[in-house]
Amino acid sequence: MRGKRSKKRIIAKDRKYNDEIIGRLINKVMQGGRKSIAEELVYTAIEAGAEKGKVPVIEFVHTTIDNIRPALEIKSRRVGGANYQVPVPVGPRRQETLSVRWLVDISRKKTGKSFSKLLEIEFLNAFNREGDAIKKKLDVERMAEANKAFAHFKW
Repeated sequence: MRGKRSKKRIIAKDRKYNDEIIGRLINKVMQGGRKSIAEELVYTAIEAGAEKGKVPVIEFVHTTIDNIRPALEIKSRRVGGANYQVPVPVGPRRQETLSVRWLVDISRKKTGKSFSKLLEIEFLNAFNREGDAIKKKLDVERMAEANKAFAHFKW
């Protein structure tokens, strides 16, 4: 490994539920340093989604994120002039990061409704194990499975 490993930053928990995952979600939604607006959007989405799912908010968010967590991903590895897609297991911190990123990015790409409504719909779909975020997870895991032959190049 080249260079030093970066230090793990302590992620601030959100104000309302004192939960780290919701704090990370708010930070991902935030644009231009406007945290209060991001908080409002996220709280509106997750509270409405939890109400429709008939579960507590924290449980709703954690179940949704757990449904999207990928077990494997692929990384490019150059061996002898050729690039190989090598499947590697994903650590728990990266699993959360990818889950939150996929949820927010998919919600941002859609149009037609307010962002909080789109985020709520995406949360509900992931909670019910359907939708684009789950499709993204399955695609990533399918790619890793297809490239299992190159697993011996893991470093």
